Order: sequence, then structure tokens, then C-alpha cells
Amino acid sequence: MLEQIEAQTRKAVAALCDTAKLRVGDLMVVGCSSSEVLGQQIGTDSNFDTAQAIFHAVESELEMRGIFLAAQCCEHLNRALVVEREVADLLGLEIVNVVPQPKAGGSFATAAYQGFRDAVAVESVKQQAKAGMDIGGTLIGMHLKAVAVPVRLEIDHIGEAILLCARTRPKFVGGERAHYNPDLM
Repeated sequence: MLEQIEAQTRKAVAALCDTAKLRVGDLMVVGCSSSEVLGQQIGTDSNFDTAQAIFHAVESELEMRGIFLAAQCCEHLNRALVVEREVADLLGLEIVNVVPQPKAGGSFATAAYQGFRDAVAVESVKQQAKAGMDIGGTLIGMHLKAVAVPVRLEIDHIGEAILLCARTRPKFVGGERAHYNPDLM
């Protein structure tokens, strides 16, 4: 089962990166309920092995592309995020003192904290994420740039969890006479 979950995750991450036209240095936020992936209600059956498989799939796919990952914690940590210290420094994010645990932060954030080279927690990415992946109803929207656009992928579930994805685009300005760059839409 873990191999299938990992394969679904890799395929979904690759498709979202391509659809969102993410580039080297962009930030993607991922929230994941391992409970939902296993067919349980969010927050009821946290599973570290499942979360670790998902984290490794996401991180390896993003690392290959030079895209940064922000792993969202659960609501018990106010949806703080786990990032590499390099990302916090690069984006000017304030580091907070917390170490996620499976029942306080969630298994996915715990896997990220343990899996990153130099993990830190931040309270916010200041709405700098250019794309996001919500595995199991974790509510990641507050971390995305201002204009989020839903993305429908061929894969709409990871395990039993509903998969919702989004990309962002720049705001339209200028009114009816304005012309827009289709590459930014």
C-alpha cells in the first residue's frame, strides 16, 4: 500500500509542478492528513509510516526540480510550517520554537522535520507559496499567494484522501483596455 501511495504522490506532485509552471526557487506548500489517506477521519489515526512515504515522494520530486517545500502542521500548531532553514533565511521568515509530533503538528510535518537537512518551523510563509497540495482537507489556502486558481489533476486521491491542488497567478490590473500576458495566467 505504501508503494501505491508514494507513486500517486509523485505523479500528483509532478503534474502540479508542470501545470503551475513552477520554476527553480518557487515554494510549494503541502498539507497532509495521514488519517484521511488511510480512510479515517482527519486527526483520528495519524500514521507516521504513511506520512513518511508521502514526504519522501514530495521532497524528492521537488528537490529534482529545485522547488522548495513548506510542510504544513495541523491546527494544534496553528498550521505552522516546516521548511529548510535555507528557505526561512531566503524568504525572511520568522522561525518559531516548536518540534512537530504525530499528535501535535501531524505525522506529515513530523516526517518533514525529521527528513529535512536543517529543519525549522515558521509561523507563516507570508503567502509566498506559488502552488499548494491539500491531501485530506488540511486547508492550506492561507499560505498561497493572493490569487489562487484550482488545479484539477488526473489523480484526485492519495490513498483514500481527497486531493485538492491550486496554483497562483498574478493579479489582473488595468481594466477593460488592458492586455494580459498569457504566460502568467
